[in-house]
Amino acid sequence: MRDAVIVDAVRTPVGKGKPGGALSGIHPADLSAHILKSLAERNRLDPVEVDDVVWGCVSQVGEQTACIGRYAVLAAGWPESVPGLTIDRQCGSSQQAVHQAAPG
Repeated sequence: MRDAVIVDAVRTPVGKGKPGGALSGIHPADLSAHILKSLAERNRLDPVEVDDVVWGCVSQVGEQTACIGRYAVLAAGWPESVPGLTIDRQCGSSQQAVHQAAPG
């Protein structure tokens, strides 16, 4: 098994979570795709080389209740061969995502 590698770390902006807020006009997949595209660009990463995307998302509601990790991969224009999954462990979502991605 190959080692899991953390290339970079970024989080999306956080709004106040109320209707009509600053981020309300941005689809969750597009917001997430922006993160993936930025990570690939600033690290000169070819998305073809990505084995998996493990996405932490707290309190999934509305349009992000399906598999936002997978939708982000597709919205970023990454190859369909790159899988994506979503983990919702409330405040521990990102930490659980790292544990899920790390081998053994």
